[in-house]
Amino acid sequence: MRAIFWIFGLLSLGNGLWMMAAPSSWYYGLPAGVPDTGPLNTHFVRDIGAAYLTLGVVFCFTAARASRHRGVVMAAAAFNLLHTLVHLYDLVTGRLGTHHWLLDLPGVFAPTAILLVLCAPRWWPREAQWPESLPRRG
Repeated sequence: MRAIFWIFGLLSLGNGLWMMAAPSSWYYGLPAGVPDTGPLNTHFVRDIGAAYLTLGVVFCFTAARASRHRGVVMAAAAFNLLHTLVHLYDLVTGRLGTHHWLLDLPGVFAPTAILLVLCAPRWWPREAQWPESLPRRG
């Protein structure tokens, strides 16, 4: 789990830093067809870059004790799932061309699938199953 935290952390940090430092370069340079989604809005790119930076910092900060931080994976999975739903909506409604199914696979769909699988209790020690501060049902 520690390696997974570092991988997601460093990828998120890199993406977030690129978005914050050079939004135009990220917008036109990312091989995901971002210009197909509409005109460049540097403020908006930086806003999303802030979210990726936050995820990256949290993943890296908690990587040493990753097995105790299931909540980090759950929060990242929630963010990525919502991001994926936006992309799916645009694909299903025809706002984006069918070639985006493949363009979105490595950067949107695959990370979401991986994070959702990693949310499953089977990957976590018993003490990471449910935060002790929250009441259990049943």
